Amino acid sequence: MKIQMEARGRSWTIALEENETARALYSKLPLMLDLQDLYGRELCHRFREALPAREVEMRGYEVGEVVYWPPRHSFVILYRQNGEAFDMQSIGRVESGIDELAALGDATVRLSQAK
Repeated sequence: MKIQMEARGRSWTIALEENETARALYSKLPLMLDLQDLYGRELCHRFREALPAREVEMRGYEVGEVVYWPPRHSFVILYRQNGEAFDMQSIGRVESGIDELAALGDATVRLSQAK
């Protein structure tokens, strides 16, 4: 499964993991999400309702990783490394263009099923 993310005339592809959280997100597409640029490392959207997350683990992350943070129902794209570890559920990975995402700032994005 892959997701297409579009904002400001740009497009990125997110390759999804094979897990319940990724499938739940995929089933909700298409979506318009307001992403906030937080902590100089991530783009984040907080859903009103929780997604299922049964494989949460405390660990570090890789640049380009897309995760779900259960305490605040957050969809998170990690674009810069700061060495922090936190509880997360892996969702997938941005396939390319992470530098453009790092420069995006607060933005509204459209998520849809990639063709």
